[in-house]
Amino acid sequence: MTNENIDEIIKEVVSRLQPKRDFEVEASGRHVHLSRADIDTLFGKGYQLTKVKDLSQPGQFACKERINLIGPKGVLKNVVILGPERKESQVEISGTDALTLGVKVPVRESGDIVGTPGILMMNGMTSLQLSKGLIIAKRHVHLTEEDAWRFKVKQGEIVQVKIDGERPLIFDDVVIRVSSKFATYMHIDYDEANACGFKKGTRGTIIKKLGNWNG
Repeated sequence: MTNENIDEIIKEVVSRLQPKRDFEVEASGRHVHLSRADIDTLFGKGYQLTKVKDLSQPGQFACKERINLIGPKGVLKNVVILGPERKESQVEISGTDALTLGVKVPVRESGDIVGTPGILMMNGMTSLQLSKGLIIAKRHVHLTEEDAWRFKVKQGEIVQVKIDGERPLIFDDVVIRVSSKFATYMHIDYDEANACGFKKGTRGTIIKKLGNWNG
């Protein structure tokens, strides 16, 4: 065995022993989360959403049902509904989608819908006007508690993430979300995905911002 072969073996062993510092990135398209009351209004009392595909986050799934979003300037048709039902309805779109609808939409974390605009939703001839809940989702990384410890980040921390796509870039202002119920993935919208040349398998690496961690 040559020294060159030994060096390659050593490099392979070291790479396997070193903890992985990156994670998969997913592009999240426009979608709707519905409350029980709003499901009843749009689909009928007691209607149960039809699961067709499990998502990366445990317990989350895409449904067969679709909904149209109606804005002052345009319409987004056949928008997917995600389950399970939520306490309050929420609609997540991209900045480009907001231009299509003709609505000024804030960037918010999921669930932070106080003071956000509403949107008209239609299922065939049935309509529902949300009074709030339309957001552009703040880019974020879901982390298991183990991975948060490994990456030395904490719930709510703001970091940068380097994306190793066809058009590599660094996303700033990325929020960390930690839970034992999560699977580790970063979520960006389609505008952000286009910016970094996203394709399936794209990975990201956290860059710590100075002053965010004392451990």
